[in-house]
Amino acid sequence: MKPPRRFGIRTVATLLGIRVAYRFGSRLAPGRTVAHAARVFQTPLPSSRERAAYAATFTSAREERVDIGGRSIATYVWGDPATQPYVLFAHGWSSMGLRWESWMPQVLAMGWAAVAFDQPGHGRSDGELCTLPDFAHTLSAVARHYGDPEGVVAHSLGGAAVALALDDGWTTKRVVLIAAAADVQGATRRFARFVRLGEHLRSKLHDVLTERTGVLIDDLHIAHHAPKRTQPVLVVHDRADPEVPVDEAAMYMKLWPGATLLETTGLGHRAVVDDEAVREAALAFLSSP
Repeated sequence: MKPPRRFGIRTVATLLGIRVAYRFGSRLAPGRTVAHAARVFQTPLPSSRERAAYAATFTSAREERVDIGGRSIATYVWGDPATQPYVLFAHGWSSMGLRWESWMPQVLAMGWAAVAFDQPGHGRSDGELCTLPDFAHTLSAVARHYGDPEGVVAHSLGGAAVALALDDGWTTKRVVLIAAAADVQGATRRFARFVRLGEHLRSKLHDVLTERTGVLIDDLHIAHHAPKRTQPVLVVHDRADPEVPVDEAAMYMKLWPGATLLETTGLGHRAVVDDEAVREAALAFLSSP
């Protein structure tokens, strides 16, 4: 199931315009430039909503709505998590809950139910701005709403959210992290380079993010969270991931007690989620005694 492809000429033109504006704005109008960069950094791509609308016409899930902090969050339910053990699925940045649809035949065949959801500003959920603290808060709220899951499978920024959010009023038995982010400072560094925001303004960007979320960026590093985790974790990462460097998988291996690593080759950042071998390894890990 794939939505129609768009070549994104307008997106490319917008990016080029931002790069030119930031290159000059970093020197001539740093305050305005940082404010704009912070909004861009916190705004999911519109494609998340477009893909979710398309996928919703094909899904086998039951869509429900959960109110979290005054926002209506879209959740997708397969089976009955009230009577069956269920697996909670967490998507990454500018993605959506229904991106896990391909996992469902095997999950259901194993006797589990499943729950996925759209983060704020993503898919069919309310909201506009979203960062890692929002990811972690929403993940915890969904887990508390449906009860402790049997296991959690998370991708990219969703993986970092699991590391932060576990035991925030909920827990699980096992965790699978796929291409999981670990270092938000690394993410803002890559973002600044991509949009040509001056490196000297990155600390100001962090200040703007902290002002909205109330969370210091240094406190979001998994070094402050992963060592506290007791759940067995499978860390899946492609060696040539262009978006989240494989070095961040090494952080999980070092910091999360008893972590197990599965490295892949040639799958990149997104295809690794849909790879059959990865899916089979993840579900076998979750079903281990």
